[in-house]
Amino acid sequence: MFKRFIAYYRPHKKIFVLDMLAAFLIAAIGMGYPILTRYMLANWIPDKNIQMIVIGGCSLLGIYIVRALLRYFVQYYGHVMGVRMQASMRSELFAKLQKLPFTYYDNHDTGTILSTMTNDLFDISEVAHHGPENILIAGFTIVGSIVYLLTINWILGLVLLVIVPILLFVTYHFRKQFITNMRKTRQATAELNTRVANSISGIRVTKAFTNQDLEQKRFEEINEEYVKIRTNVFGSMGKYFSISQFVTDLFNVVVILLGGTLLYLGFDRFQVADYSAFVVSVSLFITPVNQLIMFLEQLESASSGFERFVSVVEEKEETIENGTKTLETLEGDLEFSHVTFSYNDEKKVLDDVSFKLKKGQVLAFVGPSGGGKTSICHLIPRFYFLKKDAGEIYLDGHNINEYTLASLRKNIGIVQQDVYLFAGTIKDNIRYGRPDASDEEIKNAAIRADIYDYIKTLPKGWDTDIGERGSKLSGGQKQRIAIARIFLKNPPLLILDEATSALDNATEVIIQRALTELAKDRTCIIVAHRLSTIKQADLIAVVDEGKIVEMGTHDELLKKGGFYTILHNLQFRLDKHRIVN
Repeated sequence: MFKRFIAYYRPHKKIFVLDMLAAFLIAAIGMGYPILTRYMLANWIPDKNIQMIVIGGCSLLGIYIVRALLRYFVQYYGHVMGVRMQASMRSELFAKLQKLPFTYYDNHDTGTILSTMTNDLFDISEVAHHGPENILIAGFTIVGSIVYLLTINWILGLVLLVIVPILLFVTYHFRKQFITNMRKTRQATAELNTRVANSISGIRVTKAFTNQDLEQKRFEEINEEYVKIRTNVFGSMGKYFSISQFVTDLFNVVVILLGGTLLYLGFDRFQVADYSAFVVSVSLFITPVNQLIMFLEQLESASSGFERFVSVVEEKEETIENGTKTLETLEGDLEFSHVTFSYNDEKKVLDDVSFKLKKGQVLAFVGPSGGGKTSICHLIPRFYFLKKDAGEIYLDGHNINEYTLASLRKNIGIVQQDVYLFAGTIKDNIRYGRPDASDEEIKNAAIRADIYDYIKTLPKGWDTDIGERGSKLSGGQKQRIAIARIFLKNPPLLILDEATSALDNATEVIIQRALTELAKDRTCIIVAHRLSTIKQADLIAVVDEGKIVEMGTHDELLKKGGFYTILHNLQFRLDKHRIVN
């Protein structure tokens, strides 16, 4: 883990070396004050050498000016190095998130991921910057102070050395509880972020059901738990820092009592100048000790944050099972051969599913919710992977595992019920289908998706901001932008996963017209709940409890009088009831 962290310093070697050099000089300059104080008290003041006193004071001012400049360098360039390392880690993390399989997002909260991306990486960057500086400055100052104190008076120096192990023991003893509570805090923060993110995303549902009080109650429960955990953290922090601070205060007590006694007895020619220099040096010694103790908290947060960062970066990517063959042009022949699938080794979602679809044909899946229709759609672009001996899926006669994911998905277009649009403009979201598309191509895609006339009525036209997830658009408008996006992509294989199920009848007619245009000359798979929209499909498959229980054309399935007939008659009665009422 340590070696991995060190690797992020490599692109910033020059700044790091200069930063460490500056930190060393800062620590070295800090030793000048007690040395100059002792020399002044022992020599210049008794000799009434005002010239040397002035020279000494001016010299000290000069090196303090140099130290101020060095501190500016450390603060500025050190933080620049830290934030660049943070940016590098963030880019690596974001790139990794783009490569993770759907199963990862099924099992991890958005709030936890965001917490790693922001809070954890910030803590890491702070330690990346301050850690080496603190260790170098504090370490040099502590060692230098002890050596200097021993040269002044070995008895006092040894007594102080005895107190150091006591301080380390106390720190270790109380740090354990503090670390445990800090880790709980991280988890509580992630849960709090998740709750807030979910509440904001679902604010329209909350208001529609007038459940603001319920949401507030749920939030307060998590918020109170967060307060409780933080309270425990502050309790352990209070014990940790107060006791460690008390041990460091013992240094002052020892210096006053033992130093005063030695001065009174005139032991080993111990003088007032030595005593004064000792007092100053003890203060110089205590400060870095306290800094190191404070740094332990920062180090713990960063360490646990870096562990979470590494755990994400080392997650198994979907590209690990990536094929090597590039699918340049897809004809569109599709075959499922004895496919069995389950999520997380739980109940089978698909059980021995087989079918064949030729280029340009339309296959519609119908059946009860949860039967496995959407799972079939997700397996074609390999959003989820089949296990060994769980069947095969073929495109143009080749197992889809042979193709690279990028080339496979490039040839597949998907329109779902829950359309996702990115924050930005209408043009940005349509262009997402093919980022290198020209404005004319975007316009043609919008025309074919039957959204162009609406765009023309907007004051800002193509540059209209659609809000987060298209919140400023109606369901039909969002769906047509999604269809325009697929027109621009122009894939040979099209998957329509209940693309019109959430729309009203009038809007559905418009969208269905656009989808019919989109499906021309393409192999098309349709998941539908309204049977009237798929009567003309070349094949209709009825899926129930993970199995294809019936397959054929609309007329063939009605003649069988089976599951499809029951669905058809039930929907016919419902539609008739709606018309009458």
